[in-house]
Amino acid sequence: MPSPFLIPLIATASLAAAQLPEQAWQPVEARQIVLVHGIWQNESLSFGRLRTQLEKAGIPCISPSLKPADGRDGLEPMAQQLQQSIDEQWGPESHFVVVAFSMGGLISRYYLQELGGAERCDAFVTLSTPHHGTQMAFFHYGLGAAEMRPESPFLHQLQKSADQLTGIPLLSYRAEQDWVIVPRESSIWEPAVNIELPVYLHPSMPKASCFIADFLTRFEFPEATRPDLLDPQIFATPERPSTTRPRFSGFRRGL
Repeated sequence: MPSPFLIPLIATASLAAAQLPEQAWQPVEARQIVLVHGIWQNESLSFGRLRTQLEKAGIPCISPSLKPADGRDGLEPMAQQLQQSIDEQWGPESHFVVVAFSMGGLISRYYLQELGGAERCDAFVTLSTPHHGTQMAFFHYGLGAAEMRPESPFLHQLQKSADQLTGIPLLSYRAEQDWVIVPRESSIWEPAVNIELPVYLHPSMPKASCFIADFLTRFEFPEATRPDLLDPQIFATPERPSTTRPRFSGFRRGL
């Protein structure tokens, strides 16, 4: 009989062997993009490289700093901050694409599924998000960490309201190796198109050239003033050894 601690691990790992349905991805128009950071991060971290390129090309982006950054007060208040930031910046009816890293993916799901954001979302992209929880959350403090543990009531609530995302193109990226999302198959999200990338450090995902290149192939930017800056070939180069070499990144580098 497996330990109760291991049961969620075993159940989530079985996702790797599951036969997910083939889903075609049609290019989506991206006119405005919301970038949602992970734990211990803020608007200047996580998506800096992608945001810089998008804004140089004329694509409006916002990346609000959600507090407290360690999630100690829970993910729902951070989702409410996200909603407020979007409404203040673009108004309560504008449409956008959401791109979220790690814990930010769960914050974004709560905003979209529980706070009405899905009505305005043209596409939703997650990177290394623990959709089924992560064992590493047992080693962190606060309500947010508890909500990211496998089988948490928070994750069950997101599962129940997932139908709010029906009709929205969903994309979930995961790293080939990830010592923060344990097991890494927790980033497999059944309703999404799932993509594994050759990235070996959890915090490197939003900065990885392979991610940015693939992301740019999946969207159209009709209002870009410099579309040449959004050519995926700009980023279609091998990752630097410091980015792709497997080594311990530390839990504090972000969920």
